[in-house]
Parts: sequence; structure tokens; C-alpha cells
Amino acid sequence: MGAIVSGLFGLLFGTLATGAWIGIALLSTAIGLALLFTGLPVDRLFPQYVYNILTTPDLVALPLFILMGEFLFRTRISQALFTGLAPWAGLLPGRLLHVNVVGCSIFAAISGSSAATTQVVGRMTLKELLARGYSPDIAIGSLAGAGTLGFLIPPSTVMIMYGVLANESVLRLFTAGFLPGLLLASVFGIFIMIRTTMRPDFVPEAERALRHMPLRDRFAALKDLAPALFLILCVLGSMYGGIATPSEAAALGVLGAFFVSLSQGALGLKELRDVILGAVQTCSVMGIIILGASVLGNITSTLGIPAAVAGAVTSWDLSPILLIVALVALYLVLGTALEGFSMIATTLPVVLPLVEAAGFDKVWFGIFMVLVVEMAQITPPVAFNFAVIQNITGRSTGYIARVTFPFLLIMIAFVIMLAVFPGIVTFLPDLLLG
Repeated sequence: MGAIVSGLFGLLFGTLATGAWIGIALLSTAIGLALLFTGLPVDRLFPQYVYNILTTPDLVALPLFILMGEFLFRTRISQALFTGLAPWAGLLPGRLLHVNVVGCSIFAAISGSSAATTQVVGRMTLKELLARGYSPDIAIGSLAGAGTLGFLIPPSTVMIMYGVLANESVLRLFTAGFLPGLLLASVFGIFIMIRTTMRPDFVPEAERALRHMPLRDRFAALKDLAPALFLILCVLGSMYGGIATPSEAAALGVLGAFFVSLSQGALGLKELRDVILGAVQTCSVMGIIILGASVLGNITSTLGIPAAVAGAVTSWDLSPILLIVALVALYLVLGTALEGFSMIATTLPVVLPLVEAAGFDKVWFGIFMVLVVEMAQITPPVAFNFAVIQNITGRSTGYIARVTFPFLLIMIAFVIMLAVFPGIVTFLPDLLLG
């Protein structure tokens, strides 16, 4: 077994060192292991693997949500979110900083992507917040942290990927993400209120006038949230209303995003071409990663690697909480070198048996994986949210890492809390889906 494990890591890291895409590296490693350590007819099995994996029904939702995100990226929905939420956020300590958190939460329930959420919301909110005189430390940090909610609040591209690889219901995963997502957003909001109370200079004095806005103006502003609420109704309303499966709901979301883009005059021939090309490129990369991870998972299971690793870790006699702490530490390290989808693809075949042996179910671990992927989004140097914010603000990676660090600590503490109280994750799917 030692030779097999050495061969696994040698092939994987050797291929990655050449600069190969992660999906190609995973596929190459799987084929290499099969040729070296099994007598499997790879030339006949590989096409069958490809067909079985890429025709998985749940996987249909993934390109549809990506396509919907491409449409929304080109709309004025972020501006509408800001103008609709600002009058209400002005009632809270921290004022318009809460638009980052609430805006990201709402857009997360539409797009399913963390980078898209950060980009679309950040393009509007950061410019406005900094122009009004809010401290860039808290404005940029809260956007980077809240932008990660794009993966946790359903629909989520990460949950779809995990569901396919772990053979778990995507609908159960979506349902399980609601409560943790709302709780994490609330914790971010509470932190903003505490931080700005301790540092009043983070919020400009002139913003206190927001508390005295007439109530009729606050209600009038809610009409600007109509496009976002319409899309949430298309996606989540159709799913939980029993009208559509996750894949069908994704198709309704694409249709809704198309009409929103059309109604805002943001969909000419050039934009339509950009939408299609962007979606095809993203889907192609993710498809190769999913394929490579699935094939590698099958080969490692055939060779008995996950069972051997699970047995070795079980012999350490770690408590379930210590196991989760160890996994958080592992993924924080991996997050400095790998993006989120690659982390799931490379580690899931090995770590999932460990977590199940510790008594956690696959739905709970799916939410755990989403959270550690979110951490990877704000763990430099490979941090997608940082890249997005750098593009908007021109700030250095070191500065963004510093102002985002408190939100990373909040997420680590939140994961440990979910391990202590797993019912936070499993309550809604058990109640609604049995």
C-alpha cells in the first residue's frame, strides 16, 4: 500500500509541477495508477467512465447556473440591490456596510458562484462606500468575507459538484445550506456592528442622517429589489414549491436572467456572444475537473487507498471534533495553493470515508466542504475573491488579506460550531425532505 500511495502523490504532484491543468493532472494520475497497479483494461473502461460521469442527471444544473451567472454579470442588478437595501441598512450600526453582506446574500441565492457574487456586488458597493467616506479596511474586508456566501447559500455550484462526486442528493445539500448561510451572514453583520461601534471613525459622520429617512422612502426603495426577488422566485421558489427539480430550476433561472438582462438593455449581440463564450469556457474547465476527480476516486477505491487511510486515521483514536479541527487545518494549508473545486476533487475520495466513520453524514460534510472552499476564496495567494477585489480596487494582496483576516477567523469558528452542533445543518433537510 505504501508504494501505491507514493505512486498516487508522485504522479499527481509531478503532473501539477509541469503546469498542467488540475483536471488533466487528476486524469493522468488515475490512468497512471491503473496502468501501474491494476490489470484493468483502461482503454475500454475509460470511455465508459467518461460517459457515466458526464451524463449524471444532477450535473446538468451546473452549466445552467454558470450560464445564469454570466447573464447576471452583465446586468445592473448590483446597482438595484444597493439602492433597494441602503435605506434599510442605514438603520443599523455600520450603516451601508451591511449592504455588502445582505447584497451578497441575495445575489448568492441567484448566482451560485462566490467570484460572481463578489464581482457583481463589489463593483457597485465598494465604489459607493469609498466615495461616501467609509473606511476601506472594513468595506473591503466585509465584501471579501460576504462574497464567499455565493457558495453556501443555495443554489451553489460547489454543492452540485460535491453532490455528484459524493453521490448525494443536490436538493438535500441545497436545503442544508440555507440555515448555515443565513447564520453566517448574520454573524458577519454582528461583527460589522461591533467593529464600527468600537471604531466610529470607520463610518462617516454624515451617514447618521440615514437613520432619519422617511419610512415611505424606505418602502419606495424596495421596488429596486424586484429583479433579484424575481430570480430567487424562479430558482428557489420553483424547487421548493415542488414545481421543478434542481436542473429544471436552473433552466428557469437562466430564462429569468435572460429576460432581466433584456429588460435592462444589457443584452446586445456582443454581450450574448460574451455570455456564451464565458459559460462554455467555465463549464469546460469544471467538467474536466469533475471527470478527473471521479475517475481518480474510482481508481483509488479499487486500489483500497481510502479504506487504508481511514483505517490509519481511525487508529489514532481522534475524537470527531479533533478530526474536524485537523481537517480545517489541512484545508487552510491546501487553500494557499489550490482553488476550491480542485481541493474537493483531490481530497474527497480519501477524506469522506474518514468523516463518515466519525459519525458525520454526507450532507453535513458537504456543507463543511463548502465552508472550507469559501475559506480558500480568501486564503492567499490562490484566492479568487482577492483577485476580483484587486481588479476593482487596485489594492495589494497583502492589504486585502489583512483586512479580511477577521472574517476568516469567524468562518473557522463557525465550522467548529457546526461540528459541535451538526443539527444546524441537518435540521431543514430532515424536516422538509425526510
